Amino acid sequence: MIADSMIGRRSFLTGTLGAAGLAALPAHAEDITFFRIVTGGTVGTYFPIGGLIANALSNPPGSRLCEEGGSCGVPGLVATSVASNGSVANVATIASGSAQSGFVQSDIAYWAFNGTGIYEGRPKVDSLRAIANLFPESVHLVVRKGSGIDSVRDLRGKRVSLDESGSGTLVDARLILAAYGLTERDIKAQYLPAQRVADSLKDGTIDAFFNVSGWPQSAIIDLAGTVGIDLVPIAGPEAEKLVKQYSFFTDDVIPDEAYKAVSGVKTLSVHALWLTSSKQSADLIYKVTAALWNDNTRRLLDSGHVKGQVIRLQTALTGVSIPLHEGAEKFYKERGLIKR
Repeated sequence: MIADSMIGRRSFLTGTLGAAGLAALPAHAEDITFFRIVTGGTVGTYFPIGGLIANALSNPPGSRLCEEGGSCGVPGLVATSVASNGSVANVATIASGSAQSGFVQSDIAYWAFNGTGIYEGRPKVDSLRAIANLFPESVHLVVRKGSGIDSVRDLRGKRVSLDESGSGTLVDARLILAAYGLTERDIKAQYLPAQRVADSLKDGTIDAFFNVSGWPQSAIIDLAGTVGIDLVPIAGPEAEKLVKQYSFFTDDVIPDEAYKAVSGVKTLSVHALWLTSSKQSADLIYKVTAALWNDNTRRLLDSGHVKGQVIRLQTALTGVSIPLHEGAEKFYKERGLIKR
């Protein structure tokens, strides 16, 4: 109960469940199902998107956010968006059963499920199952405006944050450095969480940082509007080689004015996947999947974070690098996305 109350307190701060939603819940505790969604740092994209989805799942018929007669959330379900260290940590949390679901980069999901890449020599996490692809996550390489860092190779000898242990960003940053002939020994590597890295760039204790998230990311928005930043491109033959070598990487563009007064760049992206465990019941995940793609959830996603607007049923299976959960698969077959 202590864990549930702590998780609930954090999610209520994001508006995960309104008073009307609480009023619509069953009167008996045994009729309530708690469904945790582990996300990422509070300043990233995962956390606010998780809050929107948790809000949608937690609003059954009769709740304030559910329009009368419309399609709504899952009756009796209390979903919570929980901050975390990111993709690698989320895989472990889902596998251990400490959370029912979570957001994970497509590359991390692939490696964990198959026991390859960064999971080489470790037990496969073959209980992972996919619910949906959500949105593309762009690799940001952020520097102060006028820093003179114009390419990945210019990072040599610089103080660069690669993100914290347990994050997908750290994994991708290492791959990108290697593609451009650099290792962590060639830079002054730091491993700062997303909540601290912006302040470190502001006060000049780092020169650059990597971030993998859907744009616009809140901390980078703040930096663009205060100290001023540039985005460094991740492009050219080195990036092309990464795309060929790793199927989870995709060519991408962060457009002009995604951040105030910041020129756009070519970069790479991975996919943000919503994962669960094969241990979750088919009936529950079917209902969760159906609630993700109903009209009420569509309204919430369209009115929230900009990346919510690109979460679409027609791309639900794009970039999914592991098997679907049987409950999700049943839903997609019914909607014609998977041929029977």
